[in-house]
Amino acid sequence: MNRASGVLLHISSLWGDYSGGSLGKAAEEWVDYISKLGFTYWQVLPFCLPDEFYSPYKSYSAFSLNPFFIDLEELFNDGLLTVSELNSAKQKTPYSCEFKRLSEERFALLEKAAARFDGDSKISKFMKSHPHTEKFCEFMALKTANGGRDWHEWKNGKPDETTLKTWRFTQYIFFEQWMKIKKYANSKGVKIIGDIPIYVALDSSDVWADPKQFQLDEKNMPKCVAGVPPDYFAEDGQLWGNPLYDWGKMEKDGFSWWKERIAFMCELFDGIRIDHFRGLESYYSIPAGEKTAKNGKWIKGPGMKFVSAIKPLCKGKLIIAEDLGDIDDKVRKLVDSSGFPGMRVLQFGFLGGADSPHLPHNYNANCIAYTGTHDNNTLLGYVWELDEATRKRLLDYCGYDGSNWDACYDKILQMMFRSHAGTLILPVQDLLLYGSDTRLNTPGTADDNWNYRITKEQLNGVNAEKFRKWNELYGRI
Repeated sequence: MNRASGVLLHISSLWGDYSGGSLGKAAEEWVDYISKLGFTYWQVLPFCLPDEFYSPYKSYSAFSLNPFFIDLEELFNDGLLTVSELNSAKQKTPYSCEFKRLSEERFALLEKAAARFDGDSKISKFMKSHPHTEKFCEFMALKTANGGRDWHEWKNGKPDETTLKTWRFTQYIFFEQWMKIKKYANSKGVKIIGDIPIYVALDSSDVWADPKQFQLDEKNMPKCVAGVPPDYFAEDGQLWGNPLYDWGKMEKDGFSWWKERIAFMCELFDGIRIDHFRGLESYYSIPAGEKTAKNGKWIKGPGMKFVSAIKPLCKGKLIIAEDLGDIDDKVRKLVDSSGFPGMRVLQFGFLGGADSPHLPHNYNANCIAYTGTHDNNTLLGYVWELDEATRKRLLDYCGYDGSNWDACYDKILQMMFRSHAGTLILPVQDLLLYGSDTRLNTPGTADDNWNYRITKEQLNGVNAEKFRKWNELYGRI
């Protein structure tokens, strides 16, 4: 693996005027910015439609594309929105995503654009080559026709035609806008890493269209659900509630659903992070109806059979195995056998002793190192909230001996750039040195997550020369 570095920033966190980040001018300006600082990678979160808590890790489809990210100004330039319609979508604040407003107003606005679009043949061509996305559009139109109920409760089998047309339009337009951004990024030497949530939601087109791929009972309800046991993040564990895959049946058809999913992601991105990779070695199964994740058990997963099936689709792509959480030797062996780089997170390094794989002196070249992920506190927030003994250990470790420990961040960041890790990824908050009030997500909580945004002006506070120098000095360009 060539040495490189990158920044983690989801599309929703980009600046703009319309309640959330989009695939417009700001995305290109962001590419220009990180390229100037010497970063090679831009990592994003899943592009699929988020759930009712705005999490992109539990979606109505693994093959969906979030219509909230469609750039409205491009629709206006194409004559699909009027001036008044565009102005009606102007945000009230630039500092956070206005999710409630987006969920209440944006689809109706896109419906107007869809009605004016005369490229039905282009949409049909896109859908023909993306059948799972087309199935998602049908699912959402049927959901509307059934009053928004879960698919188990549907009685009307005829999709709402206006809704169906609008969903088909949004998926095509998103794809076209995104491929322009990706092409632009690649032309600037920036590669984009996407994210694959390992599970899908029960109320999704994936389960609705092919329930036999999942561990369901005769009523198509989960026998057991996904989650993780108690850990650093949550003392009761995390009860995700997703249906579990029937890996035996998936193996019999050569993991075809997964192959199509991986192929779709490889079309969208230059690299992919497979979330909860350890679930491929053994997955945590919690009996349906449990109130916490405490009473689950680990069950053997598909392992290298799965890896061998998807690997031919990933040629030339960076595939990251998210190997965090409850990890044992069997998971480590699977990651090693796959050849995929695993993840190392500095904030986990001081939970154990000197042998922790998350301490920089233990990083190897085939890993992706992070100061923190989307599930962690920011670096500044982390240091501030440490107990005094652990903070002293961190400061000693990074070689900071000043009297004002709040000035230690350059030492920490430089240590990460200097490490053996093949690739270093910094959340944008750690570029800006922002505190815990800008944290993106707190696992185990449902409210006040995912809505963090930056402004273009805030980037002026970053010492661009410093990061460019570190990228050059430590061979990451």
